[in-house]
Amino acid sequence: MAELPDKRGAFFDWYLEVIEAAQLTDKRYPVKGLNVWTPYGFRARRQLDAVLVREIEATKSEPVEFPALIPETEFRKEGDHIKGFDAQVYWVTRGGSTPLDVPLVLRPTSETAMYPIFALWVRSHQDLPLNVYQIVNTFRYETKTTRPFLRVREIHFFEEHTCQIDDAAASARVASNLAAFEKMAHAFDLPFLAVRRPEWDKFPGAHYTIALDIPLGEGRTLQIGSIHHYRENFSRPYGIQYEDRDGTQRFAHQTTFGLSERLVGAIVATHGDAQGVVFPSEIAPYSVVIIPVLSAKSTADPRPVAAEVAERLTAAGCRVHLDDGEGRPGAKYYYWETRGVPLRIEIGGREATERFVTVASRLGEKERVDLATLEIDIGRALERFDATLRVKAHEAYLQAFELALTLETVRKREKIYLISWCGQEACGHEVENAVDGALLGVLEGEPPIPVPDLPGCVACGRDGGTRWAAAGRPI
Repeated sequence: MAELPDKRGAFFDWYLEVIEAAQLTDKRYPVKGLNVWTPYGFRARRQLDAVLVREIEATKSEPVEFPALIPETEFRKEGDHIKGFDAQVYWVTRGGSTPLDVPLVLRPTSETAMYPIFALWVRSHQDLPLNVYQIVNTFRYETKTTRPFLRVREIHFFEEHTCQIDDAAASARVASNLAAFEKMAHAFDLPFLAVRRPEWDKFPGAHYTIALDIPLGEGRTLQIGSIHHYRENFSRPYGIQYEDRDGTQRFAHQTTFGLSERLVGAIVATHGDAQGVVFPSEIAPYSVVIIPVLSAKSTADPRPVAAEVAERLTAAGCRVHLDDGEGRPGAKYYYWETRGVPLRIEIGGREATERFVTVASRLGEKERVDLATLEIDIGRALERFDATLRVKAHEAYLQAFELALTLETVRKREKIYLISWCGQEACGHEVENAVDGALLGVLEGEPPIPVPDLPGCVACGRDGGTRWAAAGRPI
């Protein structure tokens, strides 16, 4: 492969070449925006899904799977929601050669598929909370430039939908989702910014939306997930109500939590470098690759030791690939560096004779590991790799932000700007014009970089109701 474009100066050129070199997806399917999950990319996705399932089920959420086709009659029940999706949906209007009595929507998201059934499941306060999730494909007619994982028309999608007894319980579920995502992001070594989107940019039909954004450099941001509090905005049109303890009929309060394959793209974008992809050990298709190195200078055959090492590490829970095929060692090293495998184990004649291996980290560190302590030492090497990757990612994350006390600073459009905002929509739009992007929203939690005491609004100077917000340029 030729030298990669510069990540900082030509991000999207770099990103596309890295994805292709690592063979994570194949975009040559004859429908634009519908990409093929290759074996290597599928393995990464499977590992990512396992983390999502582990953390959401720890919060007592149960798996379900709903149909992909939604009747138009159900789809149109919630007007604000439809305004947000009508231009993006795929319609099914015929069954074979027979026109359908009721046209069907190919699932863009699942509120309108699930909630008619929730109305049957939820009848009493004893049925609450209802916390369920599914991992399915959703379909949206994306009209912007499509890019693998980041913007596609068929989306691998995780979504949790819940029904809660009241507003307070729904708010607690939102907080639980945010805490669960913090654990997911930790597994991916992925720093992120949580913001409450402004009213004009929240999810259609939501009371409020918390977006999960990451920086992509030069002031650009990528939304990788979202959490929504609906109050009764969906339960009323869909009739999701329950009998309370006092016999009163009440509507459920609802939340959703959504993540997509954008997480794969975010991990590539955050950790990748001039050599290609760098995978955190939790989602790497292989956490360890083993390469026996044959040499005419040595009579010892490293392949039996390589097979032993592969067997032992697999039994210890590592995802191992033994690359004992033809090819020069240097070419193999390059191949697996491009694909982001955390650890490479080299075994030559000397290693085989003396019963040790040479371990090379994807981040450039090398060490000798004796076979007597193989499993323990490889486990520690993976932990060090992730710790180093996490530190590198966090340092780059902090560099993406800048404090802006005036709109003149925002107009530089080089960073994600932390601003003081009074909450007025007119001031928000003034900030958006200055940054040529979006007022991303009010920060959930502490600012990522040191800030002074809150000054007046960056646009109007007012102090009342001021809060820290972020502005940037979403891709």
